[in-house]
Amino acid sequence: MPRSVKRIWNIVSWALVLCVVALAVLLGGIRLFGLTPYTVLSGSMEPAYPTGSLIYVKAASAEQVQVGDPITFHRSDGVVATHRAVAIDQAASSFITKGDANNTADASPVPYQALIGIPVFCIPYLGYVSGVLTQPPLMYLSWSALAILILLMLLPELLSAADRADKRTAEKKARDNGETPKGMI
Repeated sequence: MPRSVKRIWNIVSWALVLCVVALAVLLGGIRLFGLTPYTVLSGSMEPAYPTGSLIYVKAASAEQVQVGDPITFHRSDGVVATHRAVAIDQAASSFITKGDANNTADASPVPYQALIGIPVFCIPYLGYVSGVLTQPPLMYLSWSALAILILLMLLPELLSAADRADKRTAEKKARDNGETPKGMI
């Protein structure tokens, strides 16, 4: 493989690897910093959290929540949602929530124990990527693409090693036949 092609190949390969690593950090590694990613599934909090965004939620206690804060919580049906706390009912130990894009408050109050935390930041569209990478069958395709990328990164080195082995074999064969190998005087 010509030297310039190999150099370009290495640059492109490493750029792809860096993208994969950055994506892995954004999708899972961020948990090391106490943040949990969730995909925004509806437009109820637009424009703050657009549909398909990935929001990063930091655990919080009910005492840390103030009126006006967005909160992420488990709804009674088990779905994770993010809405804004528009009132806090301390007597009932619950939050009254409302989506920014909704006209009225949610019908069911959110009990304190359903609170997951407070969103810290959001990356638009990354939730779609997360869905693709974590749901079959595209998950399998993604893992296969990653394996192919790793093999392609190793390909130039494997080809160079094969070239060196071929040269050694040719030189040995030439010596065994009493010839002077090419390139040797």
